[in-house]
Amino acid sequence: MSQSDYRSLHVPEGLAGERVDSALAQMFGLSRTRAADLISRGLVQVDGAGVSKSERVLPGGLLEVTIPVESDPLEVVPETVEGIGIIHDDDSIVVIDKPVGVAVHPSPGWSGPTVVGHLAGAGFRIATSGASERQGIVQRLDVGTSGVMVICKSEHAYSVLKNAFRHRTVDKTYHAVVQGHPDPLEGTIDAPIARHPGADYKFAVLDGGRASVTHYETLEAHRFASLLEVHLETGRTHQIRVHMSALKHPCVGDLTYGADPTLAKRFDVTRQWLHAVKLGFEHPDTGEYVSYESAYPVELARSLDAIRDSH
Repeated sequence: MSQSDYRSLHVPEGLAGERVDSALAQMFGLSRTRAADLISRGLVQVDGAGVSKSERVLPGGLLEVTIPVESDPLEVVPETVEGIGIIHDDDSIVVIDKPVGVAVHPSPGWSGPTVVGHLAGAGFRIATSGASERQGIVQRLDVGTSGVMVICKSEHAYSVLKNAFRHRTVDKTYHAVVQGHPDPLEGTIDAPIARHPGADYKFAVLDGGRASVTHYETLEAHRFASLLEVHLETGRTHQIRVHMSALKHPCVGDLTYGADPTLAKRFDVTRQWLHAVKLGFEHPDTGEYVSYESAYPVELARSLDAIRDSH
């Protein structure tokens, strides 16, 4: 088997004016992230010349790509992960306490531990619905966010809970420590979110983005920061982080979204102060309302105490 796969195609009329990374992704069935990676590694040419991912393609241009043959980044590797707690387990669902530094499922560019890998390694039988690398997954938490989440074990549970999340009947409660004091102290942020135009790895409030609604209330106001309870109506990637940043009150420690590194260092916050504390929904088998909770991890509790003590 060769160590790389060379492919070339002429750009069709329908993709005229598209960015190179977008055209590459659509023409060769790659993710945008993978396409951008290949471009940055000099493995993509248009009409015999190297390109940047943001350049635009012209119809009829020859797009050439050399794709290294690598292990599948989306393969689920069964391995138990220290720190993942099982809050509840029955025939339909397993509810876990996800620690920071663990992704929910494999993705391009992520080689660290995953929730689905842990469950496979620990012998859990998960629903086979969904893409192979995220079977049974009906919700996600960022790698840098900890807390309670549910994974489906039966196909019936997957179907029911997928619909519940889609129709916003799941109660998702987070606690966040944000810089300063939001004004008003409680409110609703209704602002559309889309991928950030200048950085693939983050998101922003943008016209034309996906509808996103966040409800918050201040539980504690301290000199430098406030502890908020947040309820998500929608579930966009990075939603709380993007919305609080847009209010100019980013989560403490969330350097990606504009947090003050000096403040984070002062209170020993090494990631965004954001934790999924509670998850409530109708059980897919019994129809009974169930609710599961997760306590703050030690490092978040310690930094919150330091913020409370600061004068």
